Amino acid sequence: MLSVRDLSVSFRVRGADTVAVHGVSLEVPRGSTVAVVGESGSGKSTTAAAVNRLLPANGRITGGQVLFQGRDLAAVGEREMTAIRGAGIGLVPQDPMSNLNPLMRIGDQIAETLLVHGRAGGAEAHRRAMQLLDQVGIPDAERRARQYPHEFSGGMRQRALIAMGLACRPQLLIADEPTSALDVTVQRRILDQLDELTADDTSVLLITHDLALAAERADHVVVLHRGTVVESGPAAALLSDPQDEYTRRLLAAAPSLTSIRTAAPPPAAPTDARPLVRIRDLTKVFPVRSPGAGPRTFTAVHAIGFDIPRGQTVSVVGESGSGKSTTANLVLGLETPTSGAIEFDGVDLAGLGRRELFAFRRRVQPVFQNPYASLDPRYTVAESIAEPLRVHRIGSAASRRKEADRLLDQVALPAAMAGRLPHELSGGQRQRVAIARALALSPELVVLDEAVSALDVLVQAQILELLRGLQENLGLTYLFISHDLAVVRMISHVVHVMSGGRIVESGAPEALFAAPQDPYTRELLDAIPGARLTGR
Repeated sequence: MLSVRDLSVSFRVRGADTVAVHGVSLEVPRGSTVAVVGESGSGKSTTAAAVNRLLPANGRITGGQVLFQGRDLAAVGEREMTAIRGAGIGLVPQDPMSNLNPLMRIGDQIAETLLVHGRAGGAEAHRRAMQLLDQVGIPDAERRARQYPHEFSGGMRQRALIAMGLACRPQLLIADEPTSALDVTVQRRILDQLDELTADDTSVLLITHDLALAAERADHVVVLHRGTVVESGPAAALLSDPQDEYTRRLLAAAPSLTSIRTAAPPPAAPTDARPLVRIRDLTKVFPVRSPGAGPRTFTAVHAIGFDIPRGQTVSVVGESGSGKSTTANLVLGLETPTSGAIEFDGVDLAGLGRRELFAFRRRVQPVFQNPYASLDPRYTVAESIAEPLRVHRIGSAASRRKEADRLLDQVALPAAMAGRLPHELSGGQRQRVAIARALALSPELVVLDEAVSALDVLVQAQILELLRGLQENLGLTYLFISHDLAVVRMISHVVHVMSGGRIVESGAPEALFAAPQDPYTRELLDAIPGARLTGR
């Protein structure tokens, strides 16, 4: 179906050519799934973009062939390529919110693919769009087709992109990190549906940074490192007996495998008679606006309670919509509880005035999921890190700059990065900057909301190790929000599993992994990529 031979891709950056992909070769047979694996910057997404001729304006194919059903896509004209995209080669991109038009209804966007390629007329295209939404597991497809992207959850938006990618029944589907930011249960459901929908001789080129996921879902795995293929082979063989050192590093860093094999215990935590945070009967109810219907409400958090002891990491884990991020926002004081209480160092947050709340926020700092969105693109790294100090009127401009340099060193970034802008950094570097900024005010509690979920496994492992070291050295307390029990096991002292706004199970991570009591916890564990491959 697809034969990539000695592919090279270069980018023109500041007047010079930078080689991103060098001599890559791979084969995707008809009806099979081939996974391309590597960390950020390895060239895997660039390879996928080159196949579809969707490179950025400064990128170009400098050598090799991309043979799709015998035709060299590197040599065909743009008109012919436009006809192939969508019809012959479908695409499921990584970020659904960036790749869906926020001004168009979901059904119209799927129907547009059919209309552009002449596969269906107006009414038939919209009927087929609703059929596709139903096929990818979106309930009440007729109503959902009339909604906009912001009315869909992350998992539903990704399903809509899969429906678009498969609308014209392409012979090849390129799935570029289609589930990297989704929780493990939604990830499994989407990949299961992708397997079912592509069973009829459709080939899949799966781009991922998760070697465990690739080995579980693909027939063949190609490992890329710095734009070069370092290893390839049948998935099971590559997982059981990796030959290249880089492949072994990817395996060692994958939480889905290492947390089952060799999870290191968290650092010893000090005991204290009074926990830093005490949560009792916490409930949060949101009003729901529904045109044509009366006022309704949605209970995101329902009467939960737990403690966060000083110096420990307490994790809240659950799928999208479980209430874990709402819990984090309540602890941060960004949302007001409907009922219940949150005590910080013995003081109820509900009783804080404006001045006291400002002082509280100096003691509690967040690190969010998307470091690019949470950093001002106009601020340099030093300015971003020093911003909390400026807001709280701490020190002079010179002392704040000196403190930014110290914090950069603390998160293992060179001082030379202080003058860079966020777009000049990798994802892992941006997250380190976000952590440095959170530490600027010497907080007692750091709330990490999906802080590593969108990072590749090698960077993820580095950030988790950084967090462990900072906790040991600075005595930090963490509230760690995640959808991934494998990651949670590597860093937590106590885990609370949330579902439907309620805590369904709590305990030490080792106990939860060894003998989960609640069916939902067992479902989360079963959904961890690679669990089946390691016998769990």
